[in-house]
Amino acid sequence: MSIGLIGRKAGMTAIFAADGTLVPVSVVAVEPNTVTALRTPERDGYSAVQLGAGTARRLSRPRLGQLKDLPRVRDAREFRVDDLAGYALGQTLDAGLFSPGEQVDVTGLSKGKGFAGAVKRHHKRRGPETHGSDAHRGHGSVGAGTSPGHVLKGTKMPGHLGHAQVTIKRLTIVRADPERQLLLIRGALPGTRDALVLIRKA
Repeated sequence: MSIGLIGRKAGMTAIFAADGTLVPVSVVAVEPNTVTALRTPERDGYSAVQLGAGTARRLSRPRLGQLKDLPRVRDAREFRVDDLAGYALGQTLDAGLFSPGEQVDVTGLSKGKGFAGAVKRHHKRRGPETHGSDAHRGHGSVGAGTSPGHVLKGTKMPGHLGHAQVTIKRLTIVRADPERQLLLIRGALPGTRDALVLIRKA
């Protein structure tokens, strides 16, 4: 378990590497992350650092009490750590936490696709397009061969697609720019523009 950062996906671009190859990168805007709480094994049963980022326009009274003498952060997430040494309330972390070439895991919410059929959602094969068939994109029989006839739990069917937590592992930091509060990560990240992402050391 290691510390990470809260960021927002700004979009994608491409930069040239030192050898002249074109590298596709995702740009993550990382506002200063503030340590807003520390979870200890004695009190909470586990070790974690709660980080907050952004600025909230409105907060509930309980949340204001939790953030007493701390910035009014908008987003808060916990990162499990093995040791709390070196972390203190009010401490600030920025994009300088990572260095180029480092491997990271990025977690975010994937794009929502709404209600999708079995072909799009589970990559099932299509039915015949001609010769009188009217089963082009249906999922076909689902309960055959069971006695008494029933549909097994977990059968792949149409339903809600996307808008689920996704973690992409072992992505490479191409560039870290603490002054501009930016991280450039090779490859694509889950979510839409301005989506919240969590970046952890792999």
